[in-house]
Amino acid sequence: MAGARAARRDRVDEMVEEWGAELPEAATVQLEIIKRAGRLKSLVEETTQSVLSGYGLTYAEFDVLATLRRAGAPYRLKPGRLAERSSLTTGGTSNILQRLTTAGLVEREPDPADGRSSWVRLTPQGVRRAEELALATGEAHRELFADLPDDTARALADLLREALLALGDRPAPGLRG
Repeated sequence: MAGARAARRDRVDEMVEEWGAELPEAATVQLEIIKRAGRLKSLVEETTQSVLSGYGLTYAEFDVLATLRRAGAPYRLKPGRLAERSSLTTGGTSNILQRLTTAGLVEREPDPADGRSSWVRLTPQGVRRAEELALATGEAHRELFADLPDDTARALADLLREALLALGDRPAPGLRG
């Protein structure tokens, strides 16, 4: 395995090698994981943003639309649950919802069971846009990973799940509403 690693090098190998020469205690496998995960995140975000910019949307706006769409019909969530299920803060979600409401992609509706609460729901246009974006970004991601063999991609996905579980990452309880 060491020979295969030496034959195929990436940017992280160079950095770890430099740390190994300067401060060997810093040249850890954990550093390799962190730097490679960060690099992978950057490549995916660049690819995603290139698609979203064509629609005039930010990643955060796409995240809200996608979160509502994958919630299933009637494509609505409470604002707090929406923030929890997306990668946004409650405060950040409020600004994004204002922009998406102005664009006609989401609407707020009162909760008849709780006068202090409301629902955020995709409009029919929002459902179409969320689906269009999910398919377009999915295609861009397939192109990004086109040179990665399917079995390697599956193994990587499984290994990343194991790492996240070992670090305490668990799904939020209850998927709907």
